[in-house]
Amino acid sequence: MSKAFRRMTGLLVIIAVGLPFVPLVLWSFSERWFFPGLWPQAWGLRAWTYITSTAGMQVMTAIGHSVLVAAVTAAIAVVIAVPAGRALGLFDFRGKDLVSVLLTLPIIVPPLCVAMGLHLWFIRLGLAETYVGVIGVHLTFCLPYAIFVLWGVFSNYNPDFEDQARSLGASRFNVAARVMLPMILPGLSVAALFAFLLSWSQYLSTLIIGGGRVITLPVLLFALMGSGDRPVAAAVSLVFVAPAFVALLFSARYLGTRSLTGVH
Repeated sequence: MSKAFRRMTGLLVIIAVGLPFVPLVLWSFSERWFFPGLWPQAWGLRAWTYITSTAGMQVMTAIGHSVLVAAVTAAIAVVIAVPAGRALGLFDFRGKDLVSVLLTLPIIVPPLCVAMGLHLWFIRLGLAETYVGVIGVHLTFCLPYAIFVLWGVFSNYNPDFEDQARSLGASRFNVAARVMLPMILPGLSVAALFAFLLSWSQYLSTLIIGGGRVITLPVLLFALMGSGDRPVAAAVSLVFVAPAFVALLFSARYLGTRSLTGVH
């Protein structure tokens, strides 16, 4: 494959991914834009100033709530997914196929059904309209992805390295921290990114379980879209998609470099 063809393919991918965001960028810097104009009739920074101003503190608060919920969800998902993925990837046991089916249920079942079913349960447990409840419902969707990623990682994992470390006197903690963790770190990073982004983008489940009291960025964004203030809604939309681009750059540069150099 020639270098020119690779560059052209990369350029086409960038255009295909970035083109839908051009209207959002234009709207976010517009002061006045009326049909049938192809460009805004007046430009300005009102939308971005609003986000960072005292009046727009609800946006910054919603961002903080989203980061907190997504980070906690990703951390819990990874902590649970490591032993689960290790067990599924390294061992064959009775009921393994059933476990696989159960893990896919939250993915294939419509999210509305899952959220509504958990809502009734969470009300009885006192978890509705709380951050704990929102994190719990996010785990329902994020945990299967994290487990499947680490299942694949451990399917190609060689536990003989751990046996060699133990034979040299390494403790269980050192084996896990200095042998297993470095070897699975790329897959662990992918699982954490998946969980974080899935939690970050949850709207319906957050609205149902949070009951309008837990305001994350997707919940606020949908409210802004209905308010008619398109420049502010466009600016918040760009903030909303920013973590996805950061994760894409991280995975392409950091994880890709580690794979190419053979670093584990």
